Amino acid sequence: MTGRKVDRIGDPAAHLPYRKGVGVVLFNDRGEVFAGQRIDSPVPAWQMPQGGREADEDPWQAALRELAEEIGTTAAQPLAMTEQPIRYDLPPELLGKVWGGRYRGQEQIWFAARFLGRDADIRLDATNHPEFRAWRWMPFAALVAQIVPFKRALYEELYRRFGHLAEEIYQSGDS
Repeated sequence: MTGRKVDRIGDPAAHLPYRKGVGVVLFNDRGEVFAGQRIDSPVPAWQMPQGGREADEDPWQAALRELAEEIGTTAAQPLAMTEQPIRYDLPPELLGKVWGGRYRGQEQIWFAARFLGRDADIRLDATNHPEFRAWRWMPFAALVAQIVPFKRALYEELYRRFGHLAEEIYQSGDS
């Protein structure tokens, strides 16, 4: 074995690009993260705010836009970001159904950010096309355990990179 990546023969996604995107690990003053329950899933699928980014769009500006669209507020202060995008692949049953079948998954720049607002500022109905049906603050590790299987490696990586911030925020005593 040479260590080269070899596309699987017949892999329908091998030729597809990754969708450019951003995501936000949004911490409250207790060091918990925002989790939204997807509106388009029949099972309880929880995730953090994330979405697409135009090629010329500044990543933090794209993250703020996603926060505004998905949770109705941009009251967030960036704390850290991933140096390189992190990828995930769609499972075979979603290929061809998500994003018009144009992408094999997403390649996202992620931010850790501190929520500067109040819970009352969070509005899931901020747009005509809400993404979440419910939301809550939860321990980061608990969210990682509840994420859909095809995003688990991504969330584990985010926890590895940003998990320490939960305790730092909680201990800062700024609340």
